[in-house]
Amino acid sequence: MRAIGNFLWFVLGGLFMGLCWWALGVLAFITIVGIPWGKACFVIGQFTFLPFGREAISRKDLNQADDVGTGSWAMLGNVIWFLLAGIWLAIGHVFSAIFCAITIIGIPFAIQHLKLAGVALAPIGKTIVTKELAEAARRADAEVKLSSIRGD
Repeated sequence: MRAIGNFLWFVLGGLFMGLCWWALGVLAFITIVGIPWGKACFVIGQFTFLPFGREAISRKDLNQADDVGTGSWAMLGNVIWFLLAGIWLAIGHVFSAIFCAITIIGIPFAIQHLKLAGVALAPIGKTIVTKELAEAARRADAEVKLSSIRGD
């Protein structure tokens, strides 16, 4: 089912939005200063091409530890990203979602575009993993938090 969804997604609009992500990634790399944002653009652009069966999660949730991309620097990077490019990509995904939602068949695609719009607003500190790995990471993170609350 994921393969069919990804194929239809790619043909019916995922290609365009993925290329938008990659175009912004190229622009970010050209500026040199924007290389961290460019790397995120290429990762999320690849996710945009074939989103079904995968999910964007925080690297902190996955690794259960902070790194450069999940701390206060990530917040600053996401604010800069939001102001320069994130809002525009998010608007593109929202408009794509509206067009997809016109038909019943397009509703799953519209939902995926809305998820990608959320990722577009703050991509720094995110990583793309399978849905199964994302669920396992959330479960492990919940267990760690529960243990710290209990004092184990």
